[in-house]
Amino acid sequence: MTVETRAQRRREEQKTGPFWWAGQIVSWLALFTVLCLLAVMVVIPNLGGGTAYTVLTGSMRPDYPPGQLIVVKPVPVEDIQVGDVLTYQLESGKPGVVTHRVASVNSSLSGEQQFVLRGDANNTDDAPIVAEQVRGKLWYSLPWLGYLNSALSASQRTWLAWLAIGGLLAYSLVMFAGAWRDHRRRKTS
Repeated sequence: MTVETRAQRRREEQKTGPFWWAGQIVSWLALFTVLCLLAVMVVIPNLGGGTAYTVLTGSMRPDYPPGQLIVVKPVPVEDIQVGDVLTYQLESGKPGVVTHRVASVNSSLSGEQQFVLRGDANNTDDAPIVAEQVRGKLWYSLPWLGYLNSALSASQRTWLAWLAIGGLLAYSLVMFAGAWRDHRRRKTS
């Protein structure tokens, strides 16, 4: 048995041992987790026209506790009904938002549609809001991911998404090159 053959056998054994398999499983699980997080926090909201927010207070407990990631999507005002969960601006044109459940839908004296909202854990209704204050209706929510959403800015999340895509492409190229190299070695021996 030649030195090269022993080295090849040792490399092949390393690729089938329990540590190799454990490493493969851990790396694939980590990759899958990162891809899922990017999908639910960045890709799906952007493609679907939604916006991700983090629940900061307990006003919507027990369904939406602090730390929950909620994604809202704009909807026609006519589609808003009692029981829907909306995210709205506290003051029209200002960045502060609140997410509460629609308690009633009314019309003002001028005929403008108004919505009265209330947090699930609150005893009193919020002041009525108008359609232009509504940012969107709850599309989906995920527990605990709001903390991660709050820790990263929108530009950081986008940057991380591109970094992950680049990393996946680089990983694919490395794996392809390794498989091609192994194939060439087997072919020449």
